[in-house]
Amino acid sequence: MLPLIGILIVVAGFALRLNALLVVTLAGLATGLASGQAFIEVITLFGKAFVESRYIAIVWLALPVIGLAERAGLREHAAAAIGQIRAATAGRVMLVYLALRQATSALGLVSLGGHAQMVRPLVAPMAEAAAEQQRDQQQSSSVPLSTNARDRIRAMAASADNVGMFFGEDVFVAIGSILLIRGFLEQNGIIVEPLDLARWAIPTALVAFAVHGARLLWFDRTLRDTSRADASGDTAERDA
Repeated sequence: MLPLIGILIVVAGFALRLNALLVVTLAGLATGLASGQAFIEVITLFGKAFVESRYIAIVWLALPVIGLAERAGLREHAAAAIGQIRAATAGRVMLVYLALRQATSALGLVSLGGHAQMVRPLVAPMAEAAAEQQRDQQQSSSVPLSTNARDRIRAMAASADNVGMFFGEDVFVAIGSILLIRGFLEQNGIIVEPLDLARWAIPTALVAFAVHGARLLWFDRTLRDTSRADASGDTAERDA
């Protein structure tokens, strides 16, 4: 029973809203010491576990780099670049990203996208810039987007990343989700080869791309209607 003291420490630490890393570390130390291991042995186990799973932390190394790039003006440069393309709209920008995300995921390159790596610093600013350009062309004036419109564009950009990766990665046969599906079916007496699962994922991915791509293009129409409504409201306010 004594080694279970780590669970109590975790529960108490989270209930008191203490630092999560500190709570988990103390719980690990307490569990190791309560199991009869020396302090040095527990620290050694910590180090061994970190070294064996250090590849998990590699993903986090990209975040400071992205932060520095944003501070250097990455979002502004992305918006300026897309602003030079007159045919660009928010929906079209996100549609292109959906296609790239799904295609790269189908090749097993699921780490090439993501909310922190691509959506926030690149896709969302480019879509917002395209929406502003589209609005300026309609109204012949430079009016910033409303907060609600920006939030909706960012949400749609995030959805393009989610849909592209979710339905694209299943096409790649050596991905964890395929192995998970195969293992679940096998436990229930259904034997399916991973290659068959990947092959049947192709029409699903195509349908998902068609449905969500249509939603992204329809989103341009929603933005146009919202812009006209906002412009009408501004005009009525000025007349009043």
